[in-house]
Amino acid sequence: MFKRIWTLFKARNIEFYRDRSALGWSILFPFLIIAGFSLIFSEDSQKLYKAGVLKADGAAPLPQSEHLLTHPLIQAIELADRNDALTKLRHHRLDMVLSADTGHYWINSDAPKGKILEEILLGGGRTGDGPFTRQMVTGDRIPYVEWLFPGILGMNMMFSALFGVGYVVVRYRKNGVLKRFSVTPVRPWEFLTAQIISRLFVMLATTGIVYGTCTALYGFSCRGSLAALFAVFVVGGMSMISLGLLLAARGSSEELAGGILNLISWPMMFLSGVWFSLEGTTPWVQALSRVFPLTHLIEGARKVMNDGAGFAEVRLEIILLLAMTLACLVAGSLLFQWKND
Repeated sequence: MFKRIWTLFKARNIEFYRDRSALGWSILFPFLIIAGFSLIFSEDSQKLYKAGVLKADGAAPLPQSEHLLTHPLIQAIELADRNDALTKLRHHRLDMVLSADTGHYWINSDAPKGKILEEILLGGGRTGDGPFTRQMVTGDRIPYVEWLFPGILGMNMMFSALFGVGYVVVRYRKNGVLKRFSVTPVRPWEFLTAQIISRLFVMLATTGIVYGTCTALYGFSCRGSLAALFAVFVVGGMSMISLGLLLAARGSSEELAGGILNLISWPMMFLSGVWFSLEGTTPWVQALSRVFPLTHLIEGARKVMNDGAGFAEVRLEIILLLAMTLACLVAGSLLFQWKND
């Protein structure tokens, strides 16, 4: 028995290590992930809190606010528009908004970090004891769990699209299934389009089940148009499925495909605003996040679910996701091969 196990083990590893690209990716992938995140989060002291500071031109901040603005764990982000700052506060992109010259400040009562910043600002005292005055946040405050919910749905769609399509297509090619299609009249773009439609149906069904179950259990509500939300999920799912098909257009190794899909999905998961806002990060990180379709999917879903948006407000996200879908589908059709050379 042990001899047979050893023989099968050697045969499997010989097959794997013959594929130099798969071996290279299996070694290189952890280093790329570690190097990438160490570069993005490379500050000497990581900031735990984000305070938006409204400061009039030429006005000096109150001396009592210096301990907040210079705190090693607090990132002070200067903002000019108060309405924009309060919108970011409601969406948990900021933990506090402070008018440093007047002493007025705003916090989101549904965000624990805001209450901590208030304690730091007041020095343990009460509002009204010093020069600081709490102001009411206009509009509905969004609980963090409701802000997080669209990100969880988008992340679930991302993994379903990339691994449910890209990985499967590579396995089809390796097992010779696609080789049989090569002698039929089916063209690459027809095959890829069929894959998008079939996977999209399954993805929307599972997302609908998760959405309905969480809404029933936790009382989540969609403040905007359900039709607009459905459109965002449709075009977002199409864009990520087409990305998965593009990555699998030529691969024949499941190990290589797994490495490439992980290399795409992990940065997308952390840099698309699923768990936390990128407010205050370096400009190149924010620019990089705009490349990922998951970013636009989550932004569109949050506009509808949290802000009550309709088709007009999410038209930009829908157009960008459709453009990404078309670009990936065209590129995947041009690069696609039915069988290994």
